[in-house]
Amino acid sequence: MKSVVLLGSARDKGNTFTVIEYLAKFLAFDVIDLKKKNIGHYDYEHKNQADDFLPIIRQITDNYDRIIIATPVYWYSMSSHMKVFFDRITDCLTIEKEMGRKLRGKSMVSLSCSNGDDLPSYFENPFRDTAGYLGMTYEGHFHTWIDNKLEDEVKELLKISLSP
Repeated sequence: MKSVVLLGSARDKGNTFTVIEYLAKFLAFDVIDLKKKNIGHYDYEHKNQADDFLPIIRQITDNYDRIIIATPVYWYSMSSHMKVFFDRITDCLTIEKEMGRKLRGKSMVSLSCSNGDDLPSYFENPFRDTAGYLGMTYEGHFHTWIDNKLEDEVKELLKISLSP
């Protein structure tokens, strides 16, 4: 199963990146850093079709079976980079329906990172519900945390949960 990580952090080489870097030790995947892409907010008139969103979705639908959504927890929710990306999935239901249909059957995993293990229970809802709506298999949510370092407990969670 070929995997891609959509990294939604606003900080280069921050805690979420550290988790992904650790995960790369035992799981093969490519990374798309949303911070480095030009993705406009959802627009009902679709005036932003020339940005990076559609090429990213095309890259995902053509090359990957599993999408790992990796985002820091910002104010009890996903990062703004990830939220803009998720809002733009609407393009796959309106102007690019064929591309949207290609998401069916793919797998999605959501992964969050914060400085504690106290994630709100509702955090994963947008990921789980989006995967369901798109006909994707939702493999679950994994919360990680870094308090000065990546904890051994988190390392074990990642090894057990996300390994092939």
